[in-house]
Amino acid sequence: MNQSVRQPLQPIRIGHSACPHDCPSTCALEVEVLDDRTIGRVRGAPDNAYTQGVICAKVARYAERIHHPDRLMRPMRRTGPKGSGAYQAISWDDALDLVAEKFLEAERRHGAQSVWPYYYAGTMGLVQRDGIHRLRHAKKYSGFHSTICVNASYTGFAAGTGRIAGPDPREMAKSDLVVIWGTNPVNTQVNVMTHATHARKDRGAKIVAVDVYMNGTMEQADLAVMVKPGTDGALACAVMHCLFRDGKADWDYLEKYTDVPRELEAHVRSRDPQWASAITGCPVETIEEFARLVGATKRAYFRLGYGFSRSRNGPVNMHAASCIPAVTGAWLHEGGGAFHNNADIYHWDKSTIEGSDMRDKSVRMLDQSRVGAILTGDREALRNGPPVAAMLIQNTNPVSVCPDQDVVKRGFAREDLFVCVHEQFMTETARMADVVLPATMFMEHDDVYQGGGHQYIILGPKLIEPPGECRSNHTVNCGLAKRVGAEHPGFAMSERELIDHTLRKSGWGTLERLEREKWIDCQPDFDTAHYIKGFAYPDGKFRFKPDWPKVPFRMAVHAGPIAAMPALPDHWSIIEEADEAHPMRLATSPSRGFLNSTFNETASSRAANRGRPEVMIHPEDAGKLGIADGAEVVIGNTRGQVRLHARVFDGVRRGVLIAESIWPNDAYPDGRGINTVTGADAIAPYGGAAFHDNRVWIRPSA
Repeated sequence: MNQSVRQPLQPIRIGHSACPHDCPSTCALEVEVLDDRTIGRVRGAPDNAYTQGVICAKVARYAERIHHPDRLMRPMRRTGPKGSGAYQAISWDDALDLVAEKFLEAERRHGAQSVWPYYYAGTMGLVQRDGIHRLRHAKKYSGFHSTICVNASYTGFAAGTGRIAGPDPREMAKSDLVVIWGTNPVNTQVNVMTHATHARKDRGAKIVAVDVYMNGTMEQADLAVMVKPGTDGALACAVMHCLFRDGKADWDYLEKYTDVPRELEAHVRSRDPQWASAITGCPVETIEEFARLVGATKRAYFRLGYGFSRSRNGPVNMHAASCIPAVTGAWLHEGGGAFHNNADIYHWDKSTIEGSDMRDKSVRMLDQSRVGAILTGDREALRNGPPVAAMLIQNTNPVSVCPDQDVVKRGFAREDLFVCVHEQFMTETARMADVVLPATMFMEHDDVYQGGGHQYIILGPKLIEPPGECRSNHTVNCGLAKRVGAEHPGFAMSERELIDHTLRKSGWGTLERLEREKWIDCQPDFDTAHYIKGFAYPDGKFRFKPDWPKVPFRMAVHAGPIAAMPALPDHWSIIEEADEAHPMRLATSPSRGFLNSTFNETASSRAANRGRPEVMIHPEDAGKLGIADGAEVVIGNTRGQVRLHARVFDGVRRGVLIAESIWPNDAYPDGRGINTVTGADAIAPYGGAAFHDNRVWIRPSA
């Protein structure tokens, strides 16, 4: 008698990795590896003390992205007009030969600085993200002034502390008051909410959220403090006014640890809640309640995000908010103080990855955010140097994400500009390229990551083989280096060798150790993290009165109206205020389904974002303008116009519009994305883009 024999199910292999995307959580991951080319579910690593098994929905669905049918699979050469999408497949050797030929031609005609390697944070891995600099430095190509993300926030935080580091992020769970300011972690870094809600559940802690609209984080807060975009400095000053007024300032701490406490007290005496309410739109009663909670709670943890720094007064706003726990002495307590990012705890030596030992400081630095002005020949933006004639673009999508989009598009449309884009999907930028190269995703190559929002170094090993002919950034950079004559020891090393070498040079052990342990906890001791022995200035004092042009920063390229920056915390009225022609102010806040322009190719993320680009408008503003919920509208200013749909929503202030982004440009009826109306003028003192600081008009679509 024949019997069918049921084969036992093979156990699914679990691989360990790290989320590579530009979110400070840098989650530790467990990945189901189904075979050598296929993954299943992705989960947070439960034994990582920061991730605690929790990750965002978009990364949990990563199989949808890594196995997406629209991934680029072959190198391609453009055969039609720029932007037409007309390409033909070519071999890798032919593609790299062509790129090298064009780079060498640009160098012969205009000099090496006419080549501009352009990158950003599509991956946060140290090898795959930063290795492009090795090619840059070896060839003396134009420098890259990285401005699109952290310049304003890092500068504002370091203005007070002197360093980008703070209390252990896990201490949020030990706080009695968690203040989440200028970030929407429900959308952007879910682990902040994990630790904040632990504090609420275990200690009865209160959560205060400060933001420009009623988003998911504001809805979960015990106190939601809604301000107009760019007015956070006024709110912070009013809170400090109340702390001094009500005897809640810790004068022993102030005299020992801060620079000019008496001057600050006198300065904020006139900046009361009535003054701040007129600027922020926030009711006096809410400001008073916020100040009361802060004054009554020594264990107050200020989790300061990036969003409220993306205004022309962003560094001043960040600094003002960071001053509050210095007034109360919250830094002395576990679960107290201010945290923005832990960038300065890792003491990396990335010289082999980046080739920084070959850097020529006389080579010009070109501003990432001003790519439109640079490519359209603005002499000041070009630093009075040669035109940019050739580019290699990795890990970023500037035609979608950069400000002043119409100018950016004109720049990339130049027929005399050669562009090679190394990408995972056919993005807006890839469609403007002369050569498109298919790129690996993070589970298809080796890399190492550092946490910004936490304190771990995490290994991200190769778990599966890439599809088609996809190659890693490191492989492409090494292939180009050979063809253009760039020499450096890093080009002869594999990704794993670079990781091991960098760990050893930086004092973090070996790759073998990291493979065994999966991650390294780099958190400094309590006294260091809380600045108990003094802040990171020579005199050990927190700066209420920073010397703005000398604030410590990793890339101190001065920009913007530095001389006009206020000496003490204040509302700096340099923001793009509404006027008669542009009566509304627009912020382009992060969405839940996308991470910048990443994930906007997946159906589930588009569905999570309501299926189309929308702009939120208050019901009274909508009624006055004759705008119905769901109707097509046009917003615009002197930079251009964007067509999208209205979402009537009473969770925004009157006069304020919120567009959660970044949708692909082709999701808009006119093909113009939201950054058509954002400005590329530089934020003082070290540059940056004011994505949330725009005056616009809005009207029903004709």
